[in-house]
Amino acid sequence: MLPDLLAAAAVHSPFAFEIIERTASTPRVQQVVQLSLAPAFLLSGIGAVMNVIMSRMIWIAKRIEIIEDRMEEHRTPRQTREVGWLMRRRRLMQGAIMFSTAAAVMISLVIGLLFISAYITAQIGTVIAGLWVLTMALLVTGLGFFLLETRLAAIGAVEPKE
Repeated sequence: MLPDLLAAAAVHSPFAFEIIERTASTPRVQQVVQLSLAPAFLLSGIGAVMNVIMSRMIWIAKRIEIIEDRMEEHRTPRQTREVGWLMRRRRLMQGAIMFSTAAAVMISLVIGLLFISAYITAQIGTVIAGLWVLTMALLVTGLGFFLLETRLAAIGAVEPKE
């Protein structure tokens, strides 16, 4: 029954039959899965880093809300300084989130293209390599923003020098 269906599909849609023929090779599929493991693990790592970043971002946002809600009428210079410090930290965290998310999107695209490249005749290895480099650049930039935020957090809301 299955061979009859495949034969009928080959007559009506040669492209579909060609795709089925190319994906039928178990060793080829195994090779593509092996090639996609490193990017998949990187995607897991990016997700773990983003979880930490988001936890810090949520804490910062809640702290800003608490200060602004409690001190709507009268805010001390210390509280004003702390809100400014928290706002700078939030901007850095937003950058870290943006670049880390872009890195996750790029590495997902790399994984997809790895699978596609095994079944098409066009050579797209250069595109995949370029996207990998772009992923690393985005990830390093996101981690740089995260590093700056952690340094700012360690310093604290510094009083201005007189």
